[in-house]
Amino acid sequence: MAAGRSAVVDNIAGWGIYVVGFIPAVSSFWLGATGGLGADPVRAFEQTLGLWALRFLILTLAITPLRQLAGVNLLRFRRALGLLAFWYAAMHFSVYLTLDRGLIWSTIVPDIVRRPFITLGFAALVLLVPLAATSNRLSIRRLGKNWRRLHRLVYVAVSLAAVHYLLATKVLDPTQAVHIGLVVLLLGYRLVRSLIPRPERRAA
Repeated sequence: MAAGRSAVVDNIAGWGIYVVGFIPAVSSFWLGATGGLGADPVRAFEQTLGLWALRFLILTLAITPLRQLAGVNLLRFRRALGLLAFWYAAMHFSVYLTLDRGLIWSTIVPDIVRRPFITLGFAALVLLVPLAATSNRLSIRRLGKNWRRLHRLVYVAVSLAAVHYLLATKVLDPTQAVHIGLVVLLLGYRLVRSLIPRPERRAA
């Protein structure tokens, strides 16, 4: 009975994360539609979506250190945060394709190929696609150990996203410094931890 209640609470909390997580997108869309995003609303909307994609990637990566260092276990919410990162990245790219470039592929394709920051952002989105597609229990069962190997691509994706973010604005302001610093810190933590020999498990 207690396990059933816990599952229900986790499901409600998970859906709550999705509801809260999409508030920035809805709010930004409303501001853009009502003239509240300044002189260049398309660019502001596009950048906001991209920034939140990076933020959700950072939150996803922070789950493991929080559990290992602080004893805060939020693993059950990692899937929701990861999917939010993917959907924000997809919305960010969709705004670029439609509102920014008007689906004019003769300008979009050269943009992706020739402009490094767009190339990196597009590559990050492509890497997130298989991660989002396999973020379910069926994929975990079918892929087995390969699932964990596949999802290590998130480290590459967040690195590309951070560089994309840095190159997109061309100015290292405090907001950029905080976000990129967190990415470096979280990736550095994993690197250092992987180099530390783990004690062998004692037989029960």
